[in-house]
Amino acid sequence: MDRFSVTANGPLSGTVRAGGAKNSVLKLMAACLLAEGRHVLTNVPRISDVDTMGEVLGAMGAVVERGEAPDELVVTTPGDLMPEAPYHLVEKMRASVVVLGPLLARCGRAKVSMPGGDDFGPRPIDMHLRALESLGATFKSAHGYIEGTVESTVGSVARLVGNKVVLEYPSHTGTDNVLMASVLAKGITVIENAAREPEVLDLAEFLNAMGANITGAGSSRIEVEGVERLHPARHAVIPDRLVVATILVATGLAGGEVVVEDGRPDHMDMLLRKLTATGIEISQGPEGLRAARDPSCRLHSVDVATLPYPGVATDYKPLIVTLLTVADGVGIVTENLFFGRFRYVDELKRMGADIRTEGHHAVVRGVERLSGAQVQALDVRAGAALVLAGLVADGETVVADAHHVDRGYEDLAGKLASLGAKVIRV
Repeated sequence: MDRFSVTANGPLSGTVRAGGAKNSVLKLMAACLLAEGRHVLTNVPRISDVDTMGEVLGAMGAVVERGEAPDELVVTTPGDLMPEAPYHLVEKMRASVVVLGPLLARCGRAKVSMPGGDDFGPRPIDMHLRALESLGATFKSAHGYIEGTVESTVGSVARLVGNKVVLEYPSHTGTDNVLMASVLAKGITVIENAAREPEVLDLAEFLNAMGANITGAGSSRIEVEGVERLHPARHAVIPDRLVVATILVATGLAGGEVVVEDGRPDHMDMLLRKLTATGIEISQGPEGLRAARDPSCRLHSVDVATLPYPGVATDYKPLIVTLLTVADGVGIVTENLFFGRFRYVDELKRMGADIRTEGHHAVVRGVERLSGAQVQALDVRAGAALVLAGLVADGETVVADAHHVDRGYEDLAGKLASLGAKVIRV
């Protein structure tokens, strides 16, 4: 059984790097399908989701390998792709569905297994399909696969056609899929109600480096003028704001002073406001993003509601709930985005947390101290949150199924241990 062993060891201290963003690099890897040749991505984390996406691209004929530098990833895309993403790979990770847009744009057809990934409620991709249909794709579903084709042609080549796309919800992956599909479409595509996450802007900058013509990324209205072809490019992945948040919350729980060298406060403004309200001192300096808390002073409870960016992301919520378990007072956390994402609460309650869930709400009454217990990581962020809970628990906390955490964190135990935490990956 793969697991973390965590024992409280006092305040944290030191400097650490978050590394590249999981939620960006996976989309950047998919974007490499749009152009034949050798693409180079830097600041790429060594996480299992990157390995899985590499296998997905490999099944289509691309060659994905680590470069000369430890953080470098090289994707060599062939002239002829096999436009099919098989079930045994896609079922591991929902983000794999973002290959749909690039395959339709490049090949005029795609066959992609229905996506799997973390189990915290349904996230249907109907919105992706409707948006791609507005660009000229048609879909049918059979035997667990979605098969898409492009009927319109330019000369003898199947090609999507630009159009106005209004997303029902500012979906991150939905925006990514349409954005990648539209860069090779004929004419102009306008995406309204687009997701505004920093990772969407990162993808747009990579696509522009490949020769695309995209404006407005990072806002709710993106305009894309289609081009006939793209070329390979080199790009540095933005820092992972979820890893940054994990380190900041760890510091808030254990106390001490920590600097995240590559922390980007402009990517997580609303979260930083909430963390500051709990009593964590956060500031930006030349050395990086600094977090500090006097361990003799107790945290304060706050109310938090998840919302699309720039609101508090749903991925932050397990970390926030864990922080509130030892804060003074009562905090109410509301989940507005995904149903069923409170499953980890029972694991925190095993550690002595006082949490009551009612529908989309969790009422967290802070206790002085948690108690170590054997718990289970149910998904990547919940697993990380349970590791952090062990920093303020009496005795040993054992977090089973650590492989979930590996999907989004490169050596979380090592990062925390470098700051003085007593965390061991077994």
